[in-house]
Amino acid sequence: MLDRLPNLINPLSFSERGKRLVGTIEISELTRLSDVLRDNSGIVDIDVSFDKEGRLPIIQGEIKANLMLECQSCLEQIVLKVDRSFKLGVVESLEQADRLASDFEPLILENEKISLSALVEDELLLALPDFPRHEHDCAEIDESFMTTATDDCEQLNSNNPFSVLAKLKNIGDK
Repeated sequence: MLDRLPNLINPLSFSERGKRLVGTIEISELTRLSDVLRDNSGIVDIDVSFDKEGRLPIIQGEIKANLMLECQSCLEQIVLKVDRSFKLGVVESLEQADRLASDFEPLILENEKISLSALVEDELLLALPDFPRHEHDCAEIDESFMTTATDDCEQLNSNNPFSVLAKLKNIGDK
């Protein structure tokens, strides 16, 4: 294990040697993720091991983080606790990716080295909900808002030029 995590890793070489990386990454360093967070402070704990299954290089890992999102109902802060495990098969083409076992996600290797933080960031982005919301019902409507809205509607109806026609219609029905 290393004191500091490397920026770039060679998955093929790491898999041959059975390497394991354990450490933390600052959330603020993950720029794509930071764009969707309400607050980018904090850290991501990572534990990633490289191995081979037959001739296939694999990357298995677990990432943990507390991400500060914005609730889409009340626009207040919500904490999403991420505890995500992943298992990647390192391949060089789409044909190889299609032949992977169902418990693997493909990692198509275009260069010899990849960014460890980008790999972690991709997994965190996949863990995000489409519409983050609190577990409780935070969209309760304030009753004072409802009475004001009702009063406004009644006032609009009295100023409505067609309200005279509605009154005439009611007179004609008698």
